[in-house]
Amino acid sequence: MKKVIILLIMAVAGIGMATAQKFALVDMEYIFRNVPSYEMANEQLNQLSQRWQKEVEAKGKEAETLYQNYLADKVFLTDDQVKKREAEIVAKEKETTELRYKYFGPEGELYQKRQTLLKPIQDDVYNAVKKVAEERGYQAIFDRASSSDIVYASPRIDISNEVLAKLGYSN
Repeated sequence: MKKVIILLIMAVAGIGMATAQKFALVDMEYIFRNVPSYEMANEQLNQLSQRWQKEVEAKGKEAETLYQNYLADKVFLTDDQVKKREAEIVAKEKETTELRYKYFGPEGELYQKRQTLLKPIQDDVYNAVKKVAEERGYQAIFDRASSSDIVYASPRIDISNEVLAKLGYSN
């Protein structure tokens, strides 16, 4: 009798586990590549980044030129002139560093611009993934693009095209 009860409990538990979780995969890189506004925002960020990088490099070249001129003229300068030139070089290098931080620092203009341009698109994609998950009853959805742990996954569980359709893009 004990064996029958234990087998019955194990069978019920096994059935419960078999239907307990439903999951799917998405490829976020694929999704973002197929959202035109994301590509345009990325291109705009790249152009800004390149422009700011050139500006920072130009400041750095100014500091380098000051330093090279200083080295060439150092033997002809008085102690006061040496100190003044060194102060100019240090100030120019500091200016370059501050400009780099202003544009590319953790809370810099590039970060803020990225948040402004990409965050709304990323939120839309997240909401579309969430809607598909709720409609199809998924407990978990994994991003195959960012997970190197997934060795193989059946294409049948990839819902990337469904997410794109939810966003209004068919592929």
